Amino acid sequence: QVLLVESGGGLVQAGGSLRLSCAASGSWFSLNAMSWYRQAPGKQRNLVATITRDSSTNYAESVKGRFTISRDNAKNMVYLQMNSLKPEDTAVYYCHTIYQYLDAWGQGTQVTVSS
Repeated sequence: QVLLVESGGGLVQAGGSLRLSCAASGSWFSLNAMSWYRQAPGKQRNLVATITRDSSTNYAESVKGRFTISRDNAKNMVYLQMNSLKPEDTAVYYCHTIYQYLDAWGQGTQVTVSS
């Protein structure tokens, strides 16, 4: 069974920073790639960043140089450090993995960036 619980969202001014956390259940964690997605109102859900089980990372072009994904396998945690936030980063952010060939999602955490 997979349980993903995000936290750390909130309201921040443009140029500010937030760190999102995702707590994952289960012994599968260290074997899985983990991702952050985001979905703005009225828009599709888009990939923000991915970290593989060996900690290789990939980022959407829109967040490169500003966001950093990381993981702590000992704690079953994945993080998204977001710096230099922009109003267009406003969205619900979701933690994601693929478990037994199925998508698994957290409940999401709201990030709002004011101008």
